Amino acid sequence: MAEDAAAGSPLLDLPEPLLLHILGFLTDARSRHRAALVCHRLLAAERATRSALSLRGDPRSDAFLYLIRPSFCFPALERLDLSLVSPWGHPFLSSAAPSADAVAPFVTAEEVADQNAFIAARLAYCFPAVSSLAVYCRDPTTLASLTPHWRSRLRSVKLVRWHQRPPGLDSGTDLEPLLGDCPALRALDLSEFYCWTEDIEPALATHPAAAAALTELDLGLAGATDGFHATELGGIAGFCPNLRKLVAPCVFNPRYVDFVNDDALLTIATSCPKLAILWLREPFEPAATGQREDAAITVAGLVSFFAALPELEDFTLDLRHNVRETAPAMEALARRCPQIKFLTLGGFQGLCKASWLHLDGVAVCGSLESLCIKGCLDLTDASLVAIGRGCGRLAKFAIHGCDSVTSAGIRRLATALRPTIKEVSILHCRLLDTAACLTALSPIRDRIESLEISCVWKEVEQPESVANGTIGCGHEDDDDLGEVTYEESASKKCRYMELDDLVSWEMLRSLSLWFPAGEVLSPLISAGLDSCPVLEEISIKVEGDCRARPGPFFGLSDLAGFPVLAKMKLDLSEAVGYALTAPAGQMDLSLWERFYLQGIDSLVTLYELDYWPPQDKEVNQRSLTLPAVGLLQGCVGLRKLFVHGTTHEHFLTFFLKVPNLRDMQLREDYYPAPESDMMNTEMRAESWLRFENQLNIKLIED
Repeated sequence: MAEDAAAGSPLLDLPEPLLLHILGFLTDARSRHRAALVCHRLLAAERATRSALSLRGDPRSDAFLYLIRPSFCFPALERLDLSLVSPWGHPFLSSAAPSADAVAPFVTAEEVADQNAFIAARLAYCFPAVSSLAVYCRDPTTLASLTPHWRSRLRSVKLVRWHQRPPGLDSGTDLEPLLGDCPALRALDLSEFYCWTEDIEPALATHPAAAAALTELDLGLAGATDGFHATELGGIAGFCPNLRKLVAPCVFNPRYVDFVNDDALLTIATSCPKLAILWLREPFEPAATGQREDAAITVAGLVSFFAALPELEDFTLDLRHNVRETAPAMEALARRCPQIKFLTLGGFQGLCKASWLHLDGVAVCGSLESLCIKGCLDLTDASLVAIGRGCGRLAKFAIHGCDSVTSAGIRRLATALRPTIKEVSILHCRLLDTAACLTALSPIRDRIESLEISCVWKEVEQPESVANGTIGCGHEDDDDLGEVTYEESASKKCRYMELDDLVSWEMLRSLSLWFPAGEVLSPLISAGLDSCPVLEEISIKVEGDCRARPGPFFGLSDLAGFPVLAKMKLDLSEAVGYALTAPAGQMDLSLWERFYLQGIDSLVTLYELDYWPPQDKEVNQRSLTLPAVGLLQGCVGLRKLFVHGTTHEHFLTFFLKVPNLRDMQLREDYYPAPESDMMNTEMRAESWLRFENQLNIKLIED
């Protein structure tokens, strides 16, 4: 009937090029799927114009093989994502098959190799134009099977591995098939790939031509608690002189051997002078404020470093150690790197003194569109006023761990940046509680699209100047100079009275919240976030020790007031407690999961959920408990569920009762990753395959 109805539609009388052009405007995947079901002509047009596709499922199942049948061809598809293809169950195109496969028992190694070759050839036939590939690689066999089919076209590859690095591999073996068989490769992304820092340099050294051709290299290395040393970083930069983008965790601690210092930074700059994006971070946990040492990075070294990178546009140097008196270095950055637009600095002190009427430090970087400042202990309200005056193009502003900033400075910065600001992040600032922070953002409440704040409901101690009625935010206000008394501030506040009372967060689409263990979500609504009509995504992270605190009633049901909330990330991975047994008077993690997840069934619009269970770090275990599984089962609208941990096999049957659940995945993406899937009490690989088969045969209305 759909074919007959579509036959009389004037739309299908259009010439083929025009029909393809119109279909190209459909960017949403489900909308394109619905259009393709109308008739064969629209089906062919959809496949001819599709540019990106993500596949899921067990590659050896009949359903997956039917999906990549010869008639299932996308001639123009360039971006293919295979990272969701059964990363827990049967390794995708890997020789390391489970010993007791529930689907095909007693399969020999030769049969596995033949099946791998068949699946790889079928994928290459269905997607002949792939130039960007994301793939889950349990071991090098996967790449060895895939790369020969696309070797002349692959320009960008992202490798994903949540499981532990296979034992016995030589350094660099994981990247051997990729660097050896893909001469067109220009971008390599390892940000979600579990491997060692020692694996990178040998692989690049073995294939110098492929390394020299790279223009983008992301070495984020999922779960890394160690970073690259100066020698390793210099070697990588030397092998890749044409890099435009480099991301790497580094060892900046001067107590370590071969730490990164001024000379190492200058080596990167001189070896890769074309760098436009450079992100260097320290992966260790931040030390307490009083315990921070000085890094071996100096102002003179930074000035030379910036002078060697004239094309720099996006720079991140996130340290857990202090760099002193950096205002001259920021002024050199503005002079030497005129294209700089995105800047993230951690541990930099003296960024902006704002002692005189003229601008200084980071405030002279007038071309910045994004600025993130972390751990700057001498950043004051006057500094924020100067940044608001000098950086008038800022669309994103973030401060983390800046203990001298108050709500008065935030308000004046928000007022100055009202024409451009879209994203705001304020975390772990001692003088900023949640209510004061939201009130300070009132001038731009109707402008913000993304907001990240810490949720601390207790009153914070204000500095003496604010407590006495004087707000020393700098030398310049909207109309005059000098200090602003409390009475003058109150009179000027009338300009925003109507804005505070009537304007909702009408453009807010993404909200990120940080909670210490024991705090609750409920006061957030009364604090000012009661009207968010277009909020689509919320991220909640809880940190702290649960064991010494009473059980909270977190209040997820309060989020039911957001009418279009579709995605949620609930991260309890840093909430530490007892996993199996608890002493008398203490709660185990099953009760904490119940308290945090209580009310999640009221979020009827929730479409996608990423969930990190709490863990007992002493046993390195993060697993779903029975109360958590029962509560997650109540989310009737869920279509995608990603659990960053493991669970018991019999708990999986609960998720089969979620009516619309289509895509579920378990990820062991915590460090160090478990050594084996074959744990006695936890789910095994064949258990997941059985669950996945039952999930795939479910009938879903849409």
